[in-house]
Amino acid sequence: MSVSVNINGQDFELDVPADTPLLWAIRDNLNLTGTKFGCGLAQCGACTVHMGGQPIRSCVTPVSAVAGQKITTIEGIESKASKAIQAAWEEIQVPQCGYCQSGQIMAASALLASNPSPSDADIDAAMNGNICRCATYVRIREAIKQAATELRQG
Repeated sequence: MSVSVNINGQDFELDVPADTPLLWAIRDNLNLTGTKFGCGLAQCGACTVHMGGQPIRSCVTPVSAVAGQKITTIEGIESKASKAIQAAWEEIQVPQCGYCQSGQIMAASALLASNPSPSDADIDAAMNGNICRCATYVRIREAIKQAATELRQG
């Protein structure tokens, strides 16, 4: 089956079975390896990408479900929110092993794009399901708050 997708602003025709997880099409067919495989059950968030600006789990999303949609991976994020998140991530030194970071950054940038002044509860809700085995949750929240402040100050 051929599926038309737009990933990071580029159109692609993927010749894959309709039930192929988007994650594998991104990694194996397009060689974009920033999006990670974690659990394969949409429980850990390592595979998070954006579809129409909203975070989705690419490990359980079949390519047939994203035909004609705009998908953004960690390699393609360019919004003010995502740049602020990435800068805060570096400054606060959020990553330890780094494996979950692309999914964390994708979830956090989607949050700030829709809510530039998130409360702790908003952050918890948006980041729920993004697991960090190194337990850097305090630094993740601090980085999101710092990025939000940066965005508000302009």
